[in-house]
Amino acid sequence: MLRTLAIRNFVIVDSIELEFSNGFTVFTGETGAGKSILIDALALALGGRGDASMVREGALKADISAQFSVNEHTALWLAENDFSNPDRELLLRRVIDNAGRSKAYINGVTATAGQLRELGDLLVDIHGQHAHQSLLKAETQRDLLDTQGGLQARVGEISEKFRQWRELSKQREEFERDAKNILLEKERLEWQVSELEKLQIKPGEWETISHEHSRLAHAASLLEGAQEAADLISESEHPMLSQLSSLHQKLVKLQTFDTALKPVVDALDSARINLQESAHALKDYLGRVELDPARLRAVEARMEVIHSTARRFHVTPETLHEEYAGLSAQLQQLSGVSDIAALKEQETSAQQAYMVIAQKLSKDRLVVAKKLALAVTASMQELSMTGGAFDIALRPCEATSSGLEQIEFLVAGHAGVQARPLAKVASGGELARISLAISVITSCATATPTLIFDEVDSGIGGGVAEVVGRLLKRLGQDRQVLCVTHLPQVASQANHHFQVSKSSEEGTTASYIDDLDNKQRVEEIARMLGGIEITPTTRKHARELLAS
Repeated sequence: MLRTLAIRNFVIVDSIELEFSNGFTVFTGETGAGKSILIDALALALGGRGDASMVREGALKADISAQFSVNEHTALWLAENDFSNPDRELLLRRVIDNAGRSKAYINGVTATAGQLRELGDLLVDIHGQHAHQSLLKAETQRDLLDTQGGLQARVGEISEKFRQWRELSKQREEFERDAKNILLEKERLEWQVSELEKLQIKPGEWETISHEHSRLAHAASLLEGAQEAADLISESEHPMLSQLSSLHQKLVKLQTFDTALKPVVDALDSARINLQESAHALKDYLGRVELDPARLRAVEARMEVIHSTARRFHVTPETLHEEYAGLSAQLQQLSGVSDIAALKEQETSAQQAYMVIAQKLSKDRLVVAKKLALAVTASMQELSMTGGAFDIALRPCEATSSGLEQIEFLVAGHAGVQARPLAKVASGGELARISLAISVITSCATATPTLIFDEVDSGIGGGVAEVVGRLLKRLGQDRQVLCVTHLPQVASQANHHFQVSKSSEEGTTASYIDDLDNKQRVEEIARMLGGIEITPTTRKHARELLAS
């Protein structure tokens, strides 16, 4: 249940803090005073879309906070999403700056607008002032029926099954249409993969064989150069290693007379060691390298085959193995879809899976439709549509993502008249009353603790308005009901009454709200009854409405 709502710098609201109680609460005021702005602010705190235009002129940011008491469903959601509060209180906050950037918080922890919306669905159900207009749309009627019956999960499952079925149907149709092209493409891929399989190229083979070819092709030069270096270092008449060793020994003796020669001695010793290691390495190298014309010819032949194959496939030799892997994958994928019999079998299986769930949904919808039609018909009698009847037709249609039937709301305005589609027979006032009846009935079927009606009584007046007020008050006995209204007959039924007003000072417009006591309620109800001039008779009528 909504406990408090704090609004700062939102549209024409400077700063407002409201406390709410159980039961039926109304908001009244002159047209344009900002009654619906309160609902818009709460909707924003519940994850609604926001933009920079919502920030009050001259302010840096708009800030809306809404505090709720927590029930079992809400507590479970908070625990599962790591937003729990040991005090069993819930604080939602939304901040939008004048650049349109938005921040959301749940119990002081940063959240996403999507998380606010998901949580908001458990807390508040808002019936907007244009609900009766959207009620004329077929998708709205279907969604309302499914929501009333708790069938949304099954509808989602049907949508997924329908998607799978249609994808397989499309795949099968495309194959049948392009069967010749697919077979030609498959034959081409089979030939290409076969050619590459004959080559048996391995990852990195081109780099390895190129290195080996370079070594074999220059084996004579490598042997000659290595032998020459070995001779100069250790095997000639005056080898470098012997000369360096002799020089090192001489300087070691001279070092005893001047220690400044030590760095030179150390450097020569290091050079002598390195030269010895080089001599050993060259000896080992000369023992391994040999001329191998036969191996050279074999390597050159392999390189020629690889290179010519790469030219045919328009790739480089280095990427031939990747080309083979890619073509093999394409062939495997094409082979998987080229079996028309298998495709038809998969399509039939997907269709049957869809039909099982869709037929079950049709039966459930029929049960819900009968119950909802009876309940709305009963409410119509209370709302001065005596003898009128409401019905819901489930008309069979081709399979769709939402089932096997079209949902259509039908209404008969009075006894003896055949029910016809809602859009064709209902006047504005009748449509508003039917919409309100449906809103109240569907609200009773949900566990949402707070219900908001934003001028849903538009187009209603007289004695019907008093009945509407009683309906909302009755609904408020089990949950919290907030209602923006312009009807005194509805406002007089409320347990709590807020008045919204607007004033302009120095070119700045601001909206204010007051919690009315009994005396102030008489004045506000009288204003709603009598207009500009309030007379003693109007006040008397207002007191009578409140007393009733």
